[in-house]
Amino acid sequence: MRRFVAIIAVGMLTTTACSDGVPAPDASNSSAAAAATTAAVPSSTSAPPTSVATSSSLGTAIGGPTVTYDPSTPRFGGEVVIGSAEEPRTLNPFVPGGQDRIVGVIGQAHLSGAFDIDPVSLELTPELVSRIPTVSNGDVVVNDDGSMDVTWELRAEARWSDGTPVSGSDLEFTLEYQEAAAGCSELGVAAPALPRPESTTVGDKSLSARFAVATLQYELLFRWVVPRHAVADSDYCLAWNTMMWPAAGPFTFKEWDRDGPERALRFTRNENYWHTDAAGEQLPYLDAVEFRFVAGTDELVTGFSNRLFDVVSPQASVGEIPVERWTESGADVQIVAGLIWEHINFQFGPGNRNPGSLNRFLDFRRAVAHGLDRRGLLDDAGYPRMEVLNGLLSRFSTTASSQPWIFYEHDPDEARRLLVAACEQAGRDCQAEPPRMIYSTTANTDFRPAIAEQLATQLAAIGIDVVLELEDSQLFFGDTVGGGTWDAGNWAWAGISGSTGIVDFFDRFDPAEPRTDSKNYYNWGTPGSIVEGDEAVLQFELLLDRMRASTDAPEIVALGRQAEELLANQVVVIPLSAHPVIGAVWADEIQGYQMNPSAAGHTWNIEHWYRIGD
Repeated sequence: MRRFVAIIAVGMLTTTACSDGVPAPDASNSSAAAAATTAAVPSSTSAPPTSVATSSSLGTAIGGPTVTYDPSTPRFGGEVVIGSAEEPRTLNPFVPGGQDRIVGVIGQAHLSGAFDIDPVSLELTPELVSRIPTVSNGDVVVNDDGSMDVTWELRAEARWSDGTPVSGSDLEFTLEYQEAAAGCSELGVAAPALPRPESTTVGDKSLSARFAVATLQYELLFRWVVPRHAVADSDYCLAWNTMMWPAAGPFTFKEWDRDGPERALRFTRNENYWHTDAAGEQLPYLDAVEFRFVAGTDELVTGFSNRLFDVVSPQASVGEIPVERWTESGADVQIVAGLIWEHINFQFGPGNRNPGSLNRFLDFRRAVAHGLDRRGLLDDAGYPRMEVLNGLLSRFSTTASSQPWIFYEHDPDEARRLLVAACEQAGRDCQAEPPRMIYSTTANTDFRPAIAEQLATQLAAIGIDVVLELEDSQLFFGDTVGGGTWDAGNWAWAGISGSTGIVDFFDRFDPAEPRTDSKNYYNWGTPGSIVEGDEAVLQFELLLDRMRASTDAPEIVALGRQAEELLANQVVVIPLSAHPVIGAVWADEIQGYQMNPSAAGHTWNIEHWYRIGD
């Protein structure tokens, strides 16, 4: 039950490239894509994802152990081996390299933070703190002068592995450590800056902080907590890269064999861990955890197939995984919709490479939306397991989500009618001169070119001539996306849980600033765009201003739903799909595993895993 991974902290987004259908951070946003927050609530609080199977011929699984007792009853003892195709550069989440995904996955075993992320709702849940500070519970107070007070109350039972209680002083020191670690940036890309309080008040089990201005980013401050008594007199940049401070998580650091043949990182049971199970028994169930690192996905798949690893979460497309063979041999393979989502989009700025673009006409954009059979796009491209998205807030919180894009069901007749209307508005004879769309995306992948081919065929059926201009990902994410030169295109964003993530998502459509000062790559409503000053743009800007000014999560959700409906009504983008994430465990050996699609990762509830085989 642990921590959290954030993309530029708990709620940010980053553009993603895609290799063989697998999302990977765009190199230009590597620091944003890496920061991680882990989460964990007892597995009993959330329904487990559905295990699935599909045909595959890769790998041959060795038979598993004989189970000699009730597998639904947890027992203590044993160890687990987790395979990974990514190896950490450091164990310290505050220094360069600490933002990498694998550091958060490993961190679930030994680190602890203020908040977790529920694997089903994707909401932040308390970990070290007794409750999440909010306006409604009185722990967040916005003062008349615009300043903001936030109070974090720690659980009374929380303690470090050396027996020292986790204290308000540790929270205060964590703020100091975050700031000091920024000085390690000469070693590489550092974590993004977080808000600094003007003053703090430290209690035995609490910390109160005053911020000069109200900000939702208080959510991000304690993704990990650092023990003052163990770290204060150390070298912040260098001392904690290959060893670790006392744990507040379920396991304690033992050793990192970086040069051995197995390249393994090992942890042992934290005898002072403060979490208990439903029966009041002290967690974790396991005695030890080993992370074993391999060179790539193929080696990871082979190793799991041959039971060298008990648990894996391959960063691969479903087609690369022998799901059916694994499940037939005793594995539980959990495939769930992840937080990285693909979308089709339009360019509204002056740099559009298509001089005949009809993007400025709402009827044209709606014609495209109705002309696309998104389920068919995915199926025909060979991705039947990818979820069709009709709402984007679900990538941040399933309780906040709505489905405003469901209105755009596949309707070729309606699409043709709308296209005729758009041509009339443009003063164009579209029978004699069919409208032209120049469609750009990454060429060095399997997924996006396949979607592009199918898209061209579908839109040709309603009278749109699609010209495909597929580009190398460096060019596409550089000059094309960065310069706003495409006409219509496809790429992905990655979302993270929390109210901050909702606001940051809508910042991607901020019409208030020119592109050089904005995250709005689409140039929707920015100065000089083809929809500048449009009534819908003005309405969106007001909603965004209200979201930015709010520190109340329910209000942000309500405003977010309105803003999302507006984006859907205007067809600024067309959501396509959420990338699936995969977790696999030999269920005839290990129980308690539950895949978490959020930044918390698949080790989020590792303290609840237990062995059942002899």
